Amino acid sequence: MSTKLDSVPWRRPLRAVTLRIEQLSDTQFVYVLLSPVFLLLAVVAFWPIVNTFELSLHADSIVSPDPIGEFAGFTNYVDLFTGGLDALMPRPFVSLSQPLKSALIVTVVFAGVSVSIETLLGFAQALILNEEFRGRRWVRLVLILPWAVPIVIFGTMFYLMFNSTVGFGSEILHGLGLISATPFTSTQDSLLLLIIADIWKTTPFMVLLILAGLQSINRDLYQVAEVAGASRWQRFRHVTLPLVAPILGVAILFRLIQALRVYGVIEVMVGCNTVPSLSCMVVSTFQSRYYGTSATIAFTTAALIGLVTLGYFAFTKSEVV
Repeated sequence: MSTKLDSVPWRRPLRAVTLRIEQLSDTQFVYVLLSPVFLLLAVVAFWPIVNTFELSLHADSIVSPDPIGEFAGFTNYVDLFTGGLDALMPRPFVSLSQPLKSALIVTVVFAGVSVSIETLLGFAQALILNEEFRGRRWVRLVLILPWAVPIVIFGTMFYLMFNSTVGFGSEILHGLGLISATPFTSTQDSLLLLIIADIWKTTPFMVLLILAGLQSINRDLYQVAEVAGASRWQRFRHVTLPLVAPILGVAILFRLIQALRVYGVIEVMVGCNTVPSLSCMVVSTFQSRYYGTSATIAFTTAALIGLVTLGYFAFTKSEVV
């Protein structure tokens, strides 16, 4: 039966599309709504990664007018992991004999140590903030403030704090035997100070995410467990931990991704020559016009982050519907 809408020619395709959408399943309808997001990701994320990989397959060309050298296949990747490109970089990409001078090892150590400590501290603080006590609102505000401080400001602040001439922090840690008297001249000492600074700034991020997960738990479950005779530890183990685990995993994943591409705080606080990282090497080689090498390190970093993400989904057995 024809309608007034069908009598208008330009509205017939619109009606056909509308009817087609109404016949879609819930899953298909979700993908239709998300299609603009997928298209945007393909343009701003997927295409640059593909372009970077294509550039990494070319040799460096710093004397030719063309900044992109001839096609070299996977030679850059082989040289990167075997030390063939170390002469082009301030520090080796990977070195088992000098692990603290290796950009890959330093980045992994920084990410692993800082995220582990931030998770433990963030979980403990979130548990405290989830309880009712006087002044809780102001305590939350104070704990969140470090996360709002810009990288340049807090990096400079920690540099001055641990500077052996004007700061007081280096004297305290030196008295405890944790660092030397001039910490910013040592890669090991500088890495420790970077981890401390990163913990101070990004622990509030973990607190916010974990606290959101804790507040989503139904309080009736705790009352039922208490009536059943469960202790505080048993309530934490069998109620809190399982229900907050999904959000905790997402928080850890986000922080790992951020930590693996650390750059700003290193450059501001200690300098990339003292503490190398993967992002530092990408910037330094790019500024030296080693575009093939820079693209190789950049794509390797992206691949490492991708493996961490896939490992998380495989470990949690998450399903994409």
